[in-house]
Amino acid sequence: MSIRDTSAQDRSVAPPSGVRRQRTRLIAIGAGAAGLALATWLALGWSAGARSVDAERLRIAEVTRGDLVRDIRADGRVIAANSPTLYAIAGGTVTLNVVAGDVVKQGQALAEIDSPELRSLLAQEQASLASFEAEASRAGLDAQIARSQARKALEQAEIDRTAAVRDLERNQRAFDGGAVAQIDVARAQDQLKKAELGLAQARREYQLQGQGAGLDTRNKRLLADRQRAVVTEVQRQVDALTLRAPFDGQVGQVQVAQRSNVADDAPILSVVDLSRFEVEIRVPESFARDLAIGMPAQLASGSGKPFPGEVSAVSPEVVNGEVTARLRFTDKQPPGLRQNQRLSARITLDTRENVLQVERGSFVDQGGGRSAYVMDGNVAIRRPVRLGVSSLGSIEVLEGLQPGDRVVVSGADQFGDAERIRVSGAP
Repeated sequence: MSIRDTSAQDRSVAPPSGVRRQRTRLIAIGAGAAGLALATWLALGWSAGARSVDAERLRIAEVTRGDLVRDIRADGRVIAANSPTLYAIAGGTVTLNVVAGDVVKQGQALAEIDSPELRSLLAQEQASLASFEAEASRAGLDAQIARSQARKALEQAEIDRTAAVRDLERNQRAFDGGAVAQIDVARAQDQLKKAELGLAQARREYQLQGQGAGLDTRNKRLLADRQRAVVTEVQRQVDALTLRAPFDGQVGQVQVAQRSNVADDAPILSVVDLSRFEVEIRVPESFARDLAIGMPAQLASGSGKPFPGEVSAVSPEVVNGEVTARLRFTDKQPPGLRQNQRLSARITLDTRENVLQVERGSFVDQGGGRSAYVMDGNVAIRRPVRLGVSSLGSIEVLEGLQPGDRVVVSGADQFGDAERIRVSGAP
């Protein structure tokens, strides 16, 4: 016996007209919302440019407010503050008494130069000095003899005058007694005048002879003194043939071989003062203009205790965009320092309190530092800014930004000249 299905009993039931209109309205609203979202997405994409940049290729930093410490941090190496090089005073054969690394004391003979020419010159100058001294002595002796002879002539003239006076007196008494004639008295008077003239002449010659002899002796002595100065200088050069340590220290680099011939002014070796060290650093050219001799610094080795120091020298030469500076320890230097040891240095330039600042990046150099890209959601918008002083890690913001703004500090060179650009994957 077969069972019939219920298809004959089924019939379709149409929904009420009100329900159909509500369903149609909901479908239309959903389609309109989807279209509006699509249009908004397209509008944002068009306004942000036809291309987008991945956020991973950018560095974004937040604007904050705080103290901006302008400092310079650099790694330096320890160098000897005093490490002179000793040079050959004359050409000759070098005999070395030390090798590189030897500890030496002040005045110790380090090397000797055999210079026959310089030693021969010293002997010649010493012989000339002996000759000049002999001539000066002879001139002094001649002056004494001349003065003695002039003195003798003066004394003889004085005796002649005395005799003439006595002869005149005798003739005058004889004439008064009628013993002699008037002519004898006149002759005696003439003899007295002659004796007085001779006495006056002898006195003048004595004075002139003394002056002339003194001048000649003085000239001879000056020539001898001049030659003595020449001998002293040549003797100094001969003594300098023995190179001596200028202070307690250590022999640095030896630049000649044993028993080699060297030319005049050739470098022989260097001596390092182990008691005084400085730290040499290199800083960017942009910070070099702010460095000044005497600025305080801190020097440290790794995580060790920092030691106070100061800037002792700043090179005026720029090499590869960097300037070399030297720092010295103002107090005691760390024990156990060695040549070329690495130390970290920190030089504080100044501190700006409670200022707006942002991380320093390449955006400072782009557009002359007058604009920056600020994030607005996932869109970077170029905004005019005014920047101030900078440190190695941060830069002061004077106008155009507020605390909390997120700035593209690096990678904005990919934006070209776009005013707005979309950043995909931006947080």
